[in-house]
Amino acid sequence: MPNPPIPTSAARAAVNAAATLTRELEQRVLTPAVEAVASDGRKQRWEKHKLDRRAELTAGTVEAVRVLGPDAGMDDIARHIGVSKTVLYRYFTDKNDLAAAVTLTYVESTIMPRLIEALSGDIGDYRLVRAVISVYVETVSSDPNVYRFTMARPSGSRPVAAEAEKIFAGALESTLEARLAARGAQTGGARTWARAMVGAITLAVEEWIAVPDRTSHDMAEELTMLVWSGLVGIVGAGGDPERFAADPPKFPPIED
Repeated sequence: MPNPPIPTSAARAAVNAAATLTRELEQRVLTPAVEAVASDGRKQRWEKHKLDRRAELTAGTVEAVRVLGPDAGMDDIARHIGVSKTVLYRYFTDKNDLAAAVTLTYVESTIMPRLIEALSGDIGDYRLVRAVISVYVETVSSDPNVYRFTMARPSGSRPVAAEAEKIFAGALESTLEARLAARGAQTGGARTWARAMVGAITLAVEEWIAVPDRTSHDMAEELTMLVWSGLVGIVGAGGDPERFAADPPKFPPIED
């Protein structure tokens, strides 16, 4: 029997959660730039000019990274854009600040629209899980240099990427809560499960994109298998860890 379609209210909750968290991410990235201008006593129009110029340079950096690769330095990026490195440092504190701006652009313009579209579909649970994972893997696969420049940087230099992962986890948490509640299951573990799933997916994708030893289709199918089997176990136990521990799903017997 096919899984019932995702309730419209659940899809709306997931989309709203993603949109809210994206706005918070944008504020964290842009606020320092605005405050830097305001502290110099510049007029409002110069404040807008700085943000507009940052946006232009960020877009140029995205194109530069696509051509030059994820390890491109500030000199290489500036040369490709057609400006001096001094200009970049006028609008960005350092390479991490530039990467943060690129991450925001990448998340807002590429990843989130595709994920939100998948979350908004009235499709069965399994197809939804498969679709969301496939969208993420295919998006990364189609733009590996930008992904590695933004999302796959060392943890100490990727605060915005970490915030982006919270966006994905927040949207998934809302979706899980809606589905569990619709079945009368406990929802207390939704946050834990959402973050664990997103963490597993992002780590696996980071390693795969660096050494793509399988197709994007195979990668998405393997991740879907992992996530879906976990969800089935959670729902089967009614979201109750004690009930799960008392009667965990069994491995099939080894055939002789």
